[in-house]
Amino acid sequence: MNVKKAELVTSAVKLEQYPDGGRPEVALAGRSNVGKSSFINKMINRKNLARTSSKPGKTQTLNFYLINDSFYFVDVPGYGFARVSKQERQKWGNMMETYFTTREVLKAAVLLVDLRHPPTKDDVMMYEFLKHYEIPVIVIATKADKVPRGKHQKHAKIARETLRMADGDPLILFSAETGQGKDEAWAALLPFVAS
Repeated sequence: MNVKKAELVTSAVKLEQYPDGGRPEVALAGRSNVGKSSFINKMINRKNLARTSSKPGKTQTLNFYLINDSFYFVDVPGYGFARVSKQERQKWGNMMETYFTTREVLKAAVLLVDLRHPPTKDDVMMYEFLKHYEIPVIVIATKADKVPRGKHQKHAKIARETLRMADGDPLILFSAETGQGKDEAWAALLPFVAS
């Protein structure tokens, strides 16, 4: 996919702030620190449209990135970060649940997991949540460059088994450093966003 234009259109916390216009959306979900911003930047060939941070838990809004004026990547708050109050986590949870369960233009979700480690309980819960609401899921295993090539398949198998992934759901090994998996990720996403 050749991305000619990408912009952050809005950061929303409630329904009324979501962009209208009916363009398809792909939600990006994952643990704080899994590399969602790096994934976005790599996919759209930009250094820092999506802000990367060494402080996990920075994204506290739904960030709508308009790609080629035709669809949105929606970066949702990362989960599983301990230094956020219970009340704050509850607020994010409600905001995310509202988005995932009511947004008609949401076509698919990308669930990012860290290839270096087995998926967490939160990852499993997120995957099950998406499956429950029948949202198509593409699992992206980030930081593939940090795992020796010879161990890629072993780590991928652990991720697939831990998430109890459905047979048809893709699991793509990805590296924001090397670009590994970028073409495969676009190939998996395009059917959902092509108009």
